[in-house]
Amino acid sequence: MKKEYWFIIIAYIAMQLTSIIGIPIFMLIGHSLGFQGEDLQVKSGAYWIVFSFLVTLFLILFFLRKDIKESFLQRSGKASVFASVLWAIGGVFIAMYAQAFVAMLEKSIGIEPGSENTQRIISLIETVPMVVLVSSIVGPILEEIVFRKIIFGELYKRMNFFFAAIISSVLFGFAHFEPIHILLYTSMGLVFAFLYVRTKRILVPIFAHMAMNTLVVILQIYREDIERYLQNMEQGAHLFIFRFIGGIL
Repeated sequence: MKKEYWFIIIAYIAMQLTSIIGIPIFMLIGHSLGFQGEDLQVKSGAYWIVFSFLVTLFLILFFLRKDIKESFLQRSGKASVFASVLWAIGGVFIAMYAQAFVAMLEKSIGIEPGSENTQRIISLIETVPMVVLVSSIVGPILEEIVFRKIIFGELYKRMNFFFAAIISSVLFGFAHFEPIHILLYTSMGLVFAFLYVRTKRILVPIFAHMAMNTLVVILQIYREDIERYLQNMEQGAHLFIFRFIGGIL
């Protein structure tokens, strides 16, 4: 593995761990500005997420500068721009249906739909709307670079697609700290790995991931309004699908 890839993985792990130090620092800054109580803690956590994710994104793009340059120069083996756009759009629906199918499978074995991680993110977005930049843009970029381009990409050089995709997708699932939904996250990882291999363009799973996360945010924030509308339209089947789709970031 390239040393730059190791630096990226270390930066990503450090981003996940530095909240232990970063949030108290932001709380001190907030306290000095006159913020108090629980609101201070919540906002400090939200702003730290935005800050740490943006810093990590800049670091990762710096480490990938050679790869980015080589990617623009390399044409062979890649899907055309038109085909890549179609796969990126289609990938959103593939990921959603995969998520819905696995959610029904989870429910059949006693796992209730819904995600604490997603609800926490939605709560942060409602408190500090800027967090949507992380959930819809920065987060998907980081995750696709780390779990698809690097981890899956390196494994795929040494083993077949199925095993490389499973291993990287399981790691992707555990990185969300919600092991009860490991099957759901793994299914998403498999779809994004397929999109990456099919097009040879990391931008394709990045776009699909960003679009899906954005859709989940919209569905969660406007959930009651959407459900009320669907009930009024007596679209029971669509309501059933919606309840399973709108769950995971």
